[in-house]
Amino acid sequence: MASKRIFRKLVDADESELESLTEEARPNVPRNAIRQMAAQTLQSMGDQVVNAKTVLPWLVSALGAPGAFVAFLVPIRESGSMLPQAAWAPRVRSRRLRKWVWVAGAVGQATATAGLALVAATASGTLAGVGILAALAVFALARSLSSIASKDVLGRTVPKGQRGQIKGIAAMASAAVALTLGLSLRVWGGDDLGVGVLAALLGGAALVWACAAVVFSTIREPAGEVETPDADGAGWAAQARDLWRADAVFRRFVIARALLLVSALSPPFVVALAAQQGASGLSSLGLFVIAQGVAGLVGGRVFGRLADRSSRRLMIGASIASSVVIVAFLGALMAPFLGEAVWLAPATYLLLAFVHIGARLARKTYVVDIAEGDQRTQYVAVANTLMGVLLLAVGAVTAGLAAWGPEFALALLAVLGVAGAVVGRGLPEAGRK
Repeated sequence: MASKRIFRKLVDADESELESLTEEARPNVPRNAIRQMAAQTLQSMGDQVVNAKTVLPWLVSALGAPGAFVAFLVPIRESGSMLPQAAWAPRVRSRRLRKWVWVAGAVGQATATAGLALVAATASGTLAGVGILAALAVFALARSLSSIASKDVLGRTVPKGQRGQIKGIAAMASAAVALTLGLSLRVWGGDDLGVGVLAALLGGAALVWACAAVVFSTIREPAGEVETPDADGAGWAAQARDLWRADAVFRRFVIARALLLVSALSPPFVVALAAQQGASGLSSLGLFVIAQGVAGLVGGRVFGRLADRSSRRLMIGASIASSVVIVAFLGALMAPFLGEAVWLAPATYLLLAFVHIGARLARKTYVVDIAEGDQRTQYVAVANTLMGVLLLAVGAVTAGLAAWGPEFALALLAVLGVAGAVVGRGLPEAGRK
């Protein structure tokens, strides 16, 4: 069977790991793993285009929208996909097959991305800025559905010890696409990338998400137990509060994950410092996409295996590594001649993007492995909702510090990274024994 051959070549699997799955799910592991890798790769390919740190800021500027719209891109993209998840969780747990929730989210992302393409092709100025933010809000809401369902389907269909590898391979495949895209933009677009090219890219990304929905729908997911949601859906807030108070492991994980934001929030400040120093080449869209592609291509496979061995230790290592990179960058800026080196900011951006791959794979694998059954859905939903709130809070603080200079925001993020490592040390192991 082709899926089994491909699976054996890509995944380091042990038959004993199948004990974590139901009897119904065990024969379909290779098939389901390949399909999840394919769907996640397609989703990640689309993410390279609908990127709130690279492509969308370029689009806002190219369409002549006020610069203030750029400041809202990342908060809407990240928090919008996290905040609704605790409210979604009871509805998701009422579904015997969770894969259809993911499919619905993928269709929503395809629709929103098509809306972005339409804005890029027809609008300009303030109207374009409003249209971009509105489409991005729809995109984020749809992404929250896929996010909450993906880990649950993964936990039902792929055993412990293999989940991190699945995500790592998908990240590596999407990184190869990102690298190709970035190089193409540098060769054919350069610094004069036109709006028409961006509109075409967004249209292509919409089709990619549609394909991802089709692929994910073919997963053979074992039907699970259902839970009847509250009639008014109001019980989720109390459940989230009770989970936070009663589950010490979950509480510590959320705190550690919040402190891991260092690798997600620091790259834009590195770019801002480079721009202040006149490194205009770093403003090229192609360079950003290339850096992300290289990081994912190298880090996806390596960090996927490390996440399966110990996602806890990988979280700790990612926190420390992010802080070390930031401190080294700040120190290099103050050094004679070195601070003016044209390669310094791009190299730092690349390292932070590389570390962020490990941080994401670690915390995603950890939350899937630490919980079982419907508890996993609740963990993911409540954690992401709390993270949406914390992201806005940390973002507001770093934005305030950035008013005095990006260096101050980076210094705070470096401190948070060290704190994240300390908190992570108190988490129990959850991966392959």
